[in-house]
Amino acid sequence: MKAPPFEYHRPQNLTDALKLLGGTDVRVLAGGQSLVPMLNFRLLAPAALVDINGLEELQGISTSDGRLSFGAMVRQRDIERHEGLAAVAPIFGEAVREIGHRQTRNRGTIGGSLCHLDPSAELPMLFVLHDASLTIQSMAGTRRVHIRDFIQGAMSPALETGEILTRLEMDAWPQGHGYAFLEHARRAGDFAMSSAACLLTFDAQGVVTRASVCVGGLGERPVRLDGAESLLTGKMPGLPLFAQVADEISGLPADGSIHASASFKRQIARTLLQRALIRASERAGFAVVTS
Repeated sequence: MKAPPFEYHRPQNLTDALKLLGGTDVRVLAGGQSLVPMLNFRLLAPAALVDINGLEELQGISTSDGRLSFGAMVRQRDIERHEGLAAVAPIFGEAVREIGHRQTRNRGTIGGSLCHLDPSAELPMLFVLHDASLTIQSMAGTRRVHIRDFIQGAMSPALETGEILTRLEMDAWPQGHGYAFLEHARRAGDFAMSSAACLLTFDAQGVVTRASVCVGGLGERPVRLDGAESLLTGKMPGLPLFAQVADEISGLPADGSIHASASFKRQIARTLLQRALIRASERAGFAVVTS
């Protein structure tokens, strides 16, 4: 099928884009990797599209002063190839390489993924893992929203009419931290059935001093495992501990599908999380105790 008729606008600055977004039944066109198929299948029929690909204000990745900053129109492929980001936050490159295929990553954007909010998407999970702060703008002004408040459910971002996501910011983790992002899909490029990611820091003796743990693909949104983070903090990395941490997944709600039941998806997530914790510990230079 083909898309229904719509007006097409391509503003050259953010102010003009925000003025256009104040209209009735308007959609933002970023990378188009989700929006265009939805238009072609007639799942959406907006009156107008506002193409924001020409907005320089929404570009750029910064890794200075211990902060990470991303413009909403940064392409997924740019994240994958950014040397400065790889040096301070290598988990981004690892996760982004799991997104679709190179051709889709050439077009897909951070903002597009964050505003579409597919439950299996990698980028929302990464920003939850890092406690990101989002900048949202409209003609009425600017507001900041924490990532956990922004994600209200599947395909449900906390955006009001006339608003646009412009930038995401977060603190970088210390140099030499452990990290890992793993997911399982039926085949390369498919949406993940389940995924798991973690960030760990250690003291000189190998005791975990800080942990961030997140799983995705189970329900409507990525989930930070606060209980798992508490279990890890203050302990040495070890397989029995990691198994205990993975037990935190057992009580999480999960949605089954024709490809995997809810219980199977939770079991996948448990296995991925234990593997991620092992990998993160080893990357930080600490051996994992087996007993």
